[in-house]
Amino acid sequence: MSDEAIRQVLGLLYQEDTLRVLATLALGGKPEEESGLDREAVRRALDRLERGGLAVREESGEWQVRRERFRELLHTTAKPTPAVSAEEKVLRSFLVEGRLRAIPSKRDKQLVVLDYVVQVFEPGVRYPEKEVNVALRAFHDDYPALRRYLVDEGMLSRENNLYWRSGGSVEA
Repeated sequence: MSDEAIRQVLGLLYQEDTLRVLATLALGGKPEEESGLDREAVRRALDRLERGGLAVREESGEWQVRRERFRELLHTTAKPTPAVSAEEKVLRSFLVEGRLRAIPSKRDKQLVVLDYVVQVFEPGVRYPEKEVNVALRAFHDDYPALRRYLVDEGMLSRENNLYWRSGGSVEA
């Protein structure tokens, strides 16, 4: 299916008489009686709807809407969803608008989150504890726990109330 098929269907829906007939069919009515159009206008609209794949004439002679046509057109326009890494899934589940909903209890997930958090610290720069606290508070209210986890996992080192980044991933 192509963009041309989508344009064709949208063109059909833009025409008032065709839209009226389709709406009448969708609501279970008889277009010849309930659309407010004369027989010839209904016949032309039904012919256009059939060519566009939006309506089909049953063996009984009754017309039906082909609702699946809309699904077909949607599939034509759907873009494949990009693959998401395991780390990205963890971050999406624990971060809301850049803040942690909770600190993960499982170590593997915790390491992913801590690696994300430690990125705010530049390697080689020493930070006073107060600055570390401010930076970590932006992620979670329990910034002392975050600081402790970062130190325990070797992502931050500490000496004399100064902290520096000593771990975590770096971009090459």
